[in-house]
Formats: sequence, C-alpha cells, structure tokens
Amino acid sequence: MTDSTQTLPAWAFAAIALVLLTQSTFLFLDARKRGSFPWLWGLWGLIQFPIPLLVYWIVVRTSLFRKKQG
Repeated sequence: MTDSTQTLPAWAFAAIALVLLTQSTFLFLDARKRGSFPWLWGLWGLIQFPIPLLVYWIVVRTSLFRKKQG
C-alpha cells in the first residue's frame, strides 16, 4: 500500500503566509484610508488569495459602485 499524499515544504508554507499577510495588510490600510470597512477587507484578505484583492479593486478602487455626489 502506497501513500499518495504529499506535503509542502516549510518554505512553501512561509511563502503562502507572507503573501496572505501582505495582501491583508495592504487591503486593511487602503480601506482604512478610503473609509471602506477596513476590518472586513483585512480579514478576508487574510484567508484567501487573490479573490479579495480583485473584488476590492472592483468595488472600492473603481467608480462602478460609488455614490453620485451632487
């Protein structure tokens, strides 16, 4: 009987953690600057990659969902 499961090396786990932490920090700081639910974006960015970044870019950074002023 052979075991077909493989494990990631330690450096891969460190790289994944670094990517998620960097994304989460960027989303939190940018959302706080723009007043757009920073804790939501920061926590979501901490558990997934790259969907939160793409959704953030569409919802917050573009003018698609902004309220009309005036």
